[in-house]
Amino acid sequence: MTTSHPVDLAVASHVAFAAPSSHDLPGFPPLLDDVLRRTPRRYRAPALPATWEEARAAGTATALAAAIEQARTALASGNAPADDARTLFVDALARLIGHAMRPLTAQGKEGDGDGDAGGDNNEGGPAPAGGGDPAFQAMVLRHRSPVVREYASLSAHAERDRRAVRTAVNALAHPKKTQRRAAGPTRDALLALHAAAGAGDWARVSDVLVPLHDGADTHAEPSLHRGLARLIDEPALTRLRRLDALSPDVLVARYRALWERRGPIAGSEQAAARGAGAQQRGDAVEVLAVQALDGLVDRMNAAAGETRYRIVASLRIPPSFPGDAQRAKSEWDVALLKRSDADGDWDLCLLVEAKASPDAATTDLPKLLRGLRLLAQADIDTTYAFTSTDGEVRLRGASLSALPTEEGDLARAVLYCCDGLEDRTPRLLSAASRMQLLCAEASLDFAAALEDGASADPSRLIPVWRLLLEAPAFTSVLRQYETLRAVRELMVHPGDLQAAVVTTTPSTLPDSR
Repeated sequence: MTTSHPVDLAVASHVAFAAPSSHDLPGFPPLLDDVLRRTPRRYRAPALPATWEEARAAGTATALAAAIEQARTALASGNAPADDARTLFVDALARLIGHAMRPLTAQGKEGDGDGDAGGDNNEGGPAPAGGGDPAFQAMVLRHRSPVVREYASLSAHAERDRRAVRTAVNALAHPKKTQRRAAGPTRDALLALHAAAGAGDWARVSDVLVPLHDGADTHAEPSLHRGLARLIDEPALTRLRRLDALSPDVLVARYRALWERRGPIAGSEQAAARGAGAQQRGDAVEVLAVQALDGLVDRMNAAAGETRYRIVASLRIPPSFPGDAQRAKSEWDVALLKRSDADGDWDLCLLVEAKASPDAATTDLPKLLRGLRLLAQADIDTTYAFTSTDGEVRLRGASLSALPTEEGDLARAVLYCCDGLEDRTPRLLSAASRMQLLCAEASLDFAAALEDGASADPSRLIPVWRLLLEAPAFTSVLRQYETLRAVRELMVHPGDLQAAVVTTTPSTLPDSR
């Protein structure tokens, strides 16, 4: 069935993500509805290949995206995915793993726009030399080596352990406290203990601790003696010493070298600089979005003959709001409000999120959905005091409880704004989905076999296909293209939005709602 259409449903369903009509948006003012329908969606996700041959030729990541989407649409229709989809999936995943395991380039760069680690691009062109994925190679090494696994496990909590030990040392041997002691061996040992902890020399910390604890002078100070005993038995110190002991291992050294090449380390100055740059770009987009919506608000208020609408920035949910706020969006970049009554209460019409890049919106979506589900728990008879950069805003719970909480309904309440360049070859397999597929145990076993020069039959990756179809943990992977389309349909360029505000002629009578 090589001429079958694996993603016909996906292509056809693009119609479902077109800008909704005013009949679908009962809460939208007519002019806002018209403006949103007329605003171009330059970031819209392209259709997937229409045939298996086209999918294979389009590039490894695109082939994976096509196979995954065919599986999703088949399951959604109550059917089993096509055998061709499974074959395409395992073949493409095998190629993806092969690309990721290639020797690294001098710069250790990873992948291309199609999500392959040094793989082929969306046009199916040749893969560049080198270009392996250091992060994946580090995971394969960790998968294969018990020593590396132990080191990685200890490293994950090392910073917390360092803080714990240094806090305990400070409680016993902070220089301000130690300097008040009479000169002698105990004072010298406490100063040495503090210096060793500050330098991260955990073996030296232990070397100082034991004789200090056993000294006659220390026995004369019960509180100091007990504190030193607790520090000697402190699990964090034991873990740090073990981490240091593992560091010289050849495989550990290789693991560390690979891990350091994957990009800025969390908490590093480079990572902070990159995050600050993205924040600045997002702030600039927010300003442009506010400017566009200000023009829209002026027009809607003029049509209404009164100040009925307003824009607020940095709308923050009150701490006392009902529901579980964990991992949910608690601050919204821009909100368009409609006055509910003369008492100063408002209804929420539209939430706008500003993003530095189109990919950032896809990453943001789960947090946004949790934020909407939190807001939707509002009591319909309660008015809530939100804060914003424009002061306190009283929002009626009735409008909050009516907010959409499912991905397919977001056009009723949410807009993403981005001024990034339009990507002619957008990533159709998300970075998160790519990494989750690579990290499946069967994928890691397959990579290890490749590294050993063993036979690498793609059928060994069928367990990953089964995970995709059956495992709840892989639901986000199964739905990854559907999510991409949904997010991209919500995304507009602020310049396009502003142009639509200026040029749109209302197709309905002035708002009387």
